[in-house]
Amino acid sequence: MAVFFTLQEHTHEVNTGTMERPLEATRMENTTSACVLMERKTHVKINRKQVMLAKLRKSCSCTPEKLKNFLMDFLPVLRWLPKYKCKEYIWGDVMSGLVIGIILVPQAIAYSLLAGLKPIYSLYTSFFANIIYFLMGTSRHVSVGIFSLISLMVGQVVDRELLLAGFDLNDDASPALGDKCYAIGIATALTFVAGVYQVLMGIFRLGFVSMYLSEAVLDGFATGASLTILTAQVKYLIGIKIPRSQGHGMLVITWINVFRNISEANICDVITSAICIVVLVTAKELGDQYKHKLKFPLPTELVVIVVATLVSHYGKLNEVYASSVSGAIPTGFIPPKVPPFNLMLRVAIDALPLAIVSFVFTVSLSEMCAKKYAYSIRANQEMFAVGFCNIIPSFFHSFATSAALAKTLVKTSTGCQTQVSGVISAMVVLLVLLFLAPLFYSLQKCVLACIIIVSLRGALRKFRDVPARYQVNKMDTFVWIVTTSASALISTEIGLLVGIVFSLLCIIVRTQRPRTALLGQIQDTNFYEDDLEYENLSSVPKVKIFRFEAPLYYANKNYFLKSLYRLTNLDPNLEVARRKKYKKEKRHLKKGDHTTANGLGIGETALQLVPKQTDFQALVVDCSSILFLDTSGVNTLKEILKDYKDLNISVLLACCNPSVIDSLKRGGYFGKDFGSMQEMLFYSIHNAVQFAKDQKLPADCSV
Repeated sequence: MAVFFTLQEHTHEVNTGTMERPLEATRMENTTSACVLMERKTHVKINRKQVMLAKLRKSCSCTPEKLKNFLMDFLPVLRWLPKYKCKEYIWGDVMSGLVIGIILVPQAIAYSLLAGLKPIYSLYTSFFANIIYFLMGTSRHVSVGIFSLISLMVGQVVDRELLLAGFDLNDDASPALGDKCYAIGIATALTFVAGVYQVLMGIFRLGFVSMYLSEAVLDGFATGASLTILTAQVKYLIGIKIPRSQGHGMLVITWINVFRNISEANICDVITSAICIVVLVTAKELGDQYKHKLKFPLPTELVVIVVATLVSHYGKLNEVYASSVSGAIPTGFIPPKVPPFNLMLRVAIDALPLAIVSFVFTVSLSEMCAKKYAYSIRANQEMFAVGFCNIIPSFFHSFATSAALAKTLVKTSTGCQTQVSGVISAMVVLLVLLFLAPLFYSLQKCVLACIIIVSLRGALRKFRDVPARYQVNKMDTFVWIVTTSASALISTEIGLLVGIVFSLLCIIVRTQRPRTALLGQIQDTNFYEDDLEYENLSSVPKVKIFRFEAPLYYANKNYFLKSLYRLTNLDPNLEVARRKKYKKEKRHLKKGDHTTANGLGIGETALQLVPKQTDFQALVVDCSSILFLDTSGVNTLKEILKDYKDLNISVLLACCNPSVIDSLKRGGYFGKDFGSMQEMLFYSIHNAVQFAKDQKLPADCSV
């Protein structure tokens, strides 16, 4: 007895062009021989142009309420600051702001070495970035400011343009006024263009670009850049004078120059560096070990800078031992200046990876903090915020910024509640800018290099995670290794590009040669699994069940066919040809011709061409892992349907998603009127297997 169920739903709207009511009847059986005919929902389709025009009219309309909402969305501080719980939040914000400010000052001075700029510009960058993100950011905990990777990318562009303009990059050369002005001009032009890119990406909602930067690519990029940063600081550690290497292979060239000039090392800088690294690493390790007992991290960098400056000043290390020092750092603010437009075209390409990396790190850290502390951020607004953190400060002699992981973690661990802490940090930097900057005149550059190198501990430790990463995912490990190698050995920008391309190629390769399997039935159940992966599976008599774990499209259609023929041990094309030739030879035998063209006896030839005995009468294709089909994919399924039909083997599709079913219907897989659809398409593998065993539908179960 056959029972029918028709499932019909209400209509709903989609954005396409015409009216259509597709009827889809797909067979689903159970043990009582019931047939369930599933009817697809009716889609009432709306003109896409009309929808776009309606949205455009709505977005272009201007009302006081809409203007207010726009302003509050653009400056989120207007929403949360009036609701600020002073008694509850102020202590944590002040403490975290002071700690971050104390950390920011030595890091800003140190990272100026990476950017190839004077320390005063790094302090400007730290000050303006905190103020602007306070006004525009949606994350409560992210610390935005100077960041080592961004400083490195800026420094590489600055050095290249200075070299092309004919300036001397040797450290022992006294920098001329034109050198200084041109260097900060390059940096501000680069920063302005990067900020414009970020704002445009926000306007056009291009944040999806960050999706192509996988965790393996970002980690590899950070690790490779860290090796480059470490290499660039070695000359300051040992006090040798070597030219700044430019272009591809900078890491290798720099190390060659270091070893060539190792005999000229400054013994004062070597001793100072050794002492500073020991103190900094010991303090960091103790801080990590006892962080649960400490209310805030130890300001080790500041202590080291203060002590080293005093020793250098009173010991006259620059005059007596020729130790390189930071030099004069002016106080106050330089008058604002428009970034030089004539340099913007020269750095337009360099600004693109800078903009993407800056945005990705900021949004990633913002999402991490939002998830941890149960609030939401707006990724698009974050793009605007970091964009204006670059555009506006570029008029005030600042360079590119981003969120920094280390300072963000410190911020959260010291009780930060809102971005008021960023204002406190900015005030600490302002204090240094207005009054304390000249006191760092005698600070040795080797001390700054030590601070930079010790800050890379986290990125360099990722080398220890390679074995564990390999155990988790081999492909991601290869992506990490390739990105790290390219970023370190070629250049950071090319390394990032290589990482993205290689990551995408890995995805393509995975879909080109995916896992394939023949399935067996789990005993006493209606479920089926890979018989090479699981024990105690029973094969289904006269039925082969084939699984393909990828979309079926033009790039993997040949692999699909080869895998199918190999696993089923039957190539239908060869078998059909063999059978035709066998019949032809039999006809020759009946006519009395006992030899063939190749000289073999007809009996020998006929024996070689005996048709293969197939051990199955139905092929079930498990489509549960096939996400989509293109034209080649549909044609491939039509091809195997025809080829196996010539051998009296039926092909049944199971577990197809609606997208795949639609592609099959449009490609004519089920015929013009879909009349045979219920005999070819099943909602589960077990339904298809049961049908294959019966080989006939009940008489009253036709469409």
